[in-house]
Amino acid sequence: MNVIQTSIPDVLILEPKVFGDERGFFFESFNQAKFDTAIGKKVQFVQDNHSRSAKNVLRGLHYQIQQPQGKLVRVVQGAVYDVVVDIRHNSPTFGQHVGLELSAENKRMLWIPEGFAHGFLVLTESAEFLYKTTDYYAPEYERAIAWDDPTLNIRWPLAVTPTLSAKDLLASAFADI
Repeated sequence: MNVIQTSIPDVLILEPKVFGDERGFFFESFNQAKFDTAIGKKVQFVQDNHSRSAKNVLRGLHYQIQQPQGKLVRVVQGAVYDVVVDIRHNSPTFGQHVGLELSAENKRMLWIPEGFAHGFLVLTESAEFLYKTTDYYAPEYERAIAWDDPTLNIRWPLAVTPTLSAKDLLASAFADI
């Protein structure tokens, strides 16, 4: 596994070793020991999630105020533009974000530790998104930051206004978190 640093030291891009030929490909999508070594600590995942979304759907930027979730995310069909925002108030990178394309083609995974808001925009006709979490989903603690918050100034690769959930339409400003 190739580990790529991002502009936020705790957020890592993980590239698996892919073995392919004319028949197709094979890669190890998760190995606990290799993952723990890559991020430099032991992590226990408790939940796996799988979503499918249509083109121009934007989900996020979500986080939990209690039971914060670390996430290991990847795309198994299609492509998304994935964004994480550091919301750890005592962090030197507080308010900074990382954005990158994750796709079935590039097979990249992104490690998002606890203390980050997360969202993604679907770039292809549809995308299937998988993620492992370090804590359980707790809807009573879930919050969202507006995807277009001017303080964050995220440059989403948009050609049209994205499709949002009712919950994301009511998302808060970054300054209010």
